[in-house]
Amino acid sequence: MKNGKPVVLVVEDSPMIRMGAVDLVLSAGYEALEAGDADEAIRILQSRADIDLVFTDVQMPGTMDGIKLSHYIRDRWPPVKLIVASGAAIIEESMLPGGSRFFSKPYDELTITEAMAQLLSHQHPHFPIS
Repeated sequence: MKNGKPVVLVVEDSPMIRMGAVDLVLSAGYEALEAGDADEAIRILQSRADIDLVFTDVQMPGTMDGIKLSHYIRDRWPPVKLIVASGAAIIEESMLPGGSRFFSKPYDELTITEAMAQLLSHQHPHFPIS
């Protein structure tokens, strides 16, 4: 959390969809960061300790898709909340790390902002990773 606002990292390879998702995050009152793929998202997560939630697409170029990224984040940064979205695949939430939420694209913006608010209201203190 930075300046009292939760920080949301949007991971989306399509610039137009990413811009829309960033606008959605900002309009919900959160700080928005953006990454074009999982590798960039991991670099941002490694460089900042204030990211509260990652909102990622499933299908992306690079070394991992959004599902693998969400598991990597859960293993490496357990307190970070996760929202995963896909226009091509319907993902069972059981395929995602515990506590993650999945939404099909096109998603309803109100549904996403409500999910963000719900996940962020259940914040846990950032525990040191041993």
